[in-house]
Amino acid sequence: MVRLTTDLIAKSSNHFKNKRSHSLSQYLKRLTHLNFSNKNIEDIGDLSMCRNLTVLYLYDNQITHICNLGFASNLTHLYMQNNNITHIENLSNLQKLSKLYLGGNSITVVEGLEQLKELKELHLENQRLAPGEKLLLDPRTLLSLAESLCVLNINNNNIDEIRDLAALRELQHFSAADNKLNDMEELEDVFSHWPQLHQMDLSGNPVCQKPKYRDRLITVCKRLEDLDGKEINDLSRQFLINWKASKEAKKKVKDEQIMTGQLIAYPLTTDLSMAPHPGQNYSHTKVLHKRKPLQSLRPRMRVRSGPSDSDSEARKYRHSALTLFYS
Repeated sequence: MVRLTTDLIAKSSNHFKNKRSHSLSQYLKRLTHLNFSNKNIEDIGDLSMCRNLTVLYLYDNQITHICNLGFASNLTHLYMQNNNITHIENLSNLQKLSKLYLGGNSITVVEGLEQLKELKELHLENQRLAPGEKLLLDPRTLLSLAESLCVLNINNNNIDEIRDLAALRELQHFSAADNKLNDMEELEDVFSHWPQLHQMDLSGNPVCQKPKYRDRLITVCKRLEDLDGKEINDLSRQFLINWKASKEAKKKVKDEQIMTGQLIAYPLTTDLSMAPHPGQNYSHTKVLHKRKPLQSLRPRMRVRSGPSDSDSEARKYRHSALTLFYS
């Protein structure tokens, strides 16, 4: 098992070997950036001598637990994507942490970040989840990040609702592509709480196929500059905002007319020409009188002459035939 320790740092050709003029303890105390990405590391040992560490790169390893980082009170950037981490833990002492990268792990619940009051970026994309599972975000963690978080990436995590994310009112960049979001009304409600939002990616969600999907989101997110990788110019945004305002104003006037009785709903008829006009008394009798006589709707018939050559007998035969037909 490869474990990250001060001895491993000292043996690294990219670190202590090139700085022999200093003792190991002096070197470790001055160390601010440490890069041990893609080194098959499975565990983090005692690094407490690296008290001034600000940036730590540990991505593309085999780490299963976040541990032994309590000393790093000056750490601002932590890169631990593409490991085997299942829980977010032991980060409460990292009071200055600004960027946290945990994508490509096996995390199912986003929690344990309540003490990170300066966290601005949280990257959680592409978690390796079991079939049927989805990434869950603890509401307590979301509330604790409400004043600081500006960037959130939750791409490809089987997420089907984001109602609790409304608490993140300082969010500027939001990525939730390739999930299962489908409720347009929910999205509009959540995004209305994000006045600072500039960039958003929802591509690959079922909601993208909804009618007026793009137009509706642009009118809700009035500062949005980029949606699903496509730029939004000021002219298009202003046109849509004006269109929505006009539509809402017309609806308001119509609702007021209905409430005050100015707008009257007339009974529906099958003949539009028979619909009453304003100020005209509606009468079923008058309408019925306008109909054509029944006789005019009957088909014309040619009646053969009777077998007799006499005109009187022919008339009698025609009369008998008509009487029989209309009886």
